[in-house]
Amino acid sequence: MVAVADGDTITVLDAAQRQTKVRLSGIDAPEKKQPYGTRAKQHLSGLVFGKVVEVDWKKRDRYGRILGTVLAPDGNCAAADCAKTVDAGLAQLSAGLAWHYKQYAKEQPRGERERYAAAETEAHLKRFGLWADSHPVPPWQWRHPRLY
Repeated sequence: MVAVADGDTITVLDAAQRQTKVRLSGIDAPEKKQPYGTRAKQHLSGLVFGKVVEVDWKKRDRYGRILGTVLAPDGNCAAADCAKTVDAGLAQLSAGLAWHYKQYAKEQPRGERERYAAAETEAHLKRFGLWADSHPVPPWQWRHPRLY
């Protein structure tokens, strides 16, 4: 893992040492200049920066980024050879630092879609992260306020 651009985009090195941008599928995190944007980036950095991650993907977005599920080593795993992983997108949702991107939810496998929706709901109910605000503005509305 080379860099974290924001709360839902990272750059990884592949086996050939090429840098590739990866957009975490199924979530949309606050933009850097939005409330919680910096926290979302910091949280994702803690999950993936400097670690070997696995990216499960099937397509690229219109900007050429890979859209995928990013699995990082579980930092709570005691054994050095522990194979447990953390779904970085799900972790962002659980921390209240991203929205489940329901516009694209149909592209997610059913189980993942259900886990993501439940994690967002739980974070919202517990007022974690951005859900502590009374009216958090989703990034898609923040990017295009005239449309909403």
